[in-house]
Amino acid sequence: MNHPDRRRRVLSVTHDRNTGRTVGKVQLAPLSSLVAGVFALALLDAVGEVSAIGWMAGFTYLFVSNALIARGLRTRGMLRFGPANAATAARSTLVGVVTALVATSFTASVPPLLIAGIAAPALALDAVDGWIARRTGTQSELGARFDMEVDAFLLLVLSLFVAGDLGWWIVSIGALRYLFVVAGWMLPWMNQALPYRYWRKVVTAVAGIALVVAASGLFALWFSLAATLIALALLLESFGRDVLWLWRERGAVVPRGFEVRPLDTLGDRT
Repeated sequence: MNHPDRRRRVLSVTHDRNTGRTVGKVQLAPLSSLVAGVFALALLDAVGEVSAIGWMAGFTYLFVSNALIARGLRTRGMLRFGPANAATAARSTLVGVVTALVATSFTASVPPLLIAGIAAPALALDAVDGWIARRTGTQSELGARFDMEVDAFLLLVLSLFVAGDLGWWIVSIGALRYLFVVAGWMLPWMNQALPYRYWRKVVTAVAGIALVVAASGLFALWFSLAATLIALALLLESFGRDVLWLWRERGAVVPRGFEVRPLDTLGDRT
């Protein structure tokens, strides 16, 4: 005798189990970035380019960043990691290697071209992941956040590397993003959802290019100073415009992460 209700329950349980297994596999996807990063660090260590403190810094970044993205995938119940997120994960792996080399440079000599040569493709891939997201229709808030945090940390690390030559004022290029976040914790009116502006992406790219130019050591000091000063000015203008907008809109606080904006303008993905 057939029992439709029993069949429905069995199908539901089977679907839940399959979905759970799929979500579990997706959460393991960032592990590939961690493994690739450790492998790259081991190769560099074999030729004497990574110190113990470099290993610690690079591994910490890789572990924490991938743990956070795995947590984001789990809390959102996402079933696919997606090719665009894979591209961002590749960028994040490169940023982990740059982090290790910069940390090593505080206690030992590291070829500037090596750092610039690894940071440059990390910047170039920033244009690729957004393009993939738009082509595949896999934009998401998590993907956008992942992309933004990778950008921010790369700027911070590169600014620390060139500070010894250009002055510690340059660390402000990498610190602005984090100061903005801290301000949002302290001032409720700064914790609103900002409207999308493509200009932010442009300014971030300009800042990254300026820091890679300065890190490479291929250009005159005055040129590196000029490039980074322009980058800082653009960042201050961009952050200043956002702060001004938030102040004007302070009467209607909308929690961050609830932006209503077209997916094709996110430039990022699931």
